[in-house]
Amino acid sequence: MALYLIGDIQGCDSALGRLLDELAFSPSRDTVVLLGDLVNRGPESAQVLRRAQRLGGAALSVLGNHDLHLLGVAHGVRKSGRKDTVAELLAAPDREAMLDWLRHQHMALHRRIGSGAAARDLLMVHAGVLPQWSVADVRAHAGELEAVLRGPNLGAFLATMYGNQPDRWSDTLEGSDRLRVIVNALTRLRLCTADGTMEFETTDGATDAPAGYMPWFDVPGRRTAEATVAFGHWSTLGWVSRPDLLSTDTGCVWGGCLSAVRIGATLDERERERIQVKCEQAQKPGKGG
Repeated sequence: MALYLIGDIQGCDSALGRLLDELAFSPSRDTVVLLGDLVNRGPESAQVLRRAQRLGGAALSVLGNHDLHLLGVAHGVRKSGRKDTVAELLAAPDREAMLDWLRHQHMALHRRIGSGAAARDLLMVHAGVLPQWSVADVRAHAGELEAVLRGPNLGAFLATMYGNQPDRWSDTLEGSDRLRVIVNALTRLRLCTADGTMEFETTDGATDAPAGYMPWFDVPGRRTAEATVAFGHWSTLGWVSRPDLLSTDTGCVWGGCLSAVRIGATLDERERERIQVKCEQAQKPGKGG
């Protein structure tokens, strides 16, 4: 029985199929966690969601910014952008089944890997976590958002989801402001200040942060530092594997690779196996990924 994590697919189903073949993935034996942005930018978004549905309980996903954007477009609160490639999915006869599957996925997933002194938390999100949040906080805030996504007021939430403000967490936040900060942290975060103020303009590598900002995972005193946080979202950061971090977006849709990591009996770096397949370029790299 193996646990695999796969970075951003972004509608590149042919690459996903080749990667699962490379893993010799068996739904009766193995589990795969898709780390968000299953759809958009690539040419095969509907095929990705159908494949994930066919895998049943063997496939879990956290939701990324493109996945939530698809729900926003489907509910009429947002227009498709120039680079969006979800029109075929939205016109498909099984559209509602795909969208329903998507809204019942997760904003964060957690597993305890290993036993005894070697045990460590594996926290899986699409983009990042704020430095003031513990593992328990991330799971609780993700649960708040999941309840809304799966509930009767999804359309009303999606209508207020977009925006960069507030740009900092406070336990006193309520309503749409509270949910928007949770969305932005879990699905869009790359850079923040030491106090957790988020910045969303910079999409380049970790060394290109504006003055006063740093990658969220390098903030001193980050409360999830004792866990291993696995995420995608940041293709210009690329593959990073260190005790507290697994960065898995290696730019499949831009002509890079689609990457998986096999999690071993512990979260020790020596027990992580990276498996990749080369991808055809579906979009030219640019802002908005």
